[in-house]
Amino acid sequence: METAVRGMLNIHPVGPIAPADADALSRCVERCMACAQASTACADACLAESEIRSLAAAVRTDLDCADLCTATAAVLTRLTVRNGDVVRSVLVACRTVCAACADECERHGDRHEHCRICAEACRDCEQACAELLELPEPVG
Repeated sequence: METAVRGMLNIHPVGPIAPADADALSRCVERCMACAQASTACADACLAESEIRSLAAAVRTDLDCADLCTATAAVLTRLTVRNGDVVRSVLVACRTVCAACADECERHGDRHEHCRICAEACRDCEQACAELLELPEPVG
């Protein structure tokens, strides 16, 4: 089933993107958005926990991750007149913050299901960014 992200890539006037590149790009945008949602929800859930002080680093990292994932998805979605250096830098930053957020949430995942779920979403996004960075050009 074609996702909305993939559908937009297929009809974009910039022209066709190689199928493997379009797969990697759409997967990365989708995982960035999923990670942004999971990180935002995790931060909110952490704020509701009784031991909030011990989760302060998780909240901060969750929010940083959500912001960078949202920005990365937006940058990747814009195909017109791309700057490859900017795209690559944004992907590296997103991969880095996802790894940091996953590490932090994994520390709490045995006690808080929301942290475990967030860590999984972060690892998925981290991997999608890494796969896109492996392409010869950052797509577009």
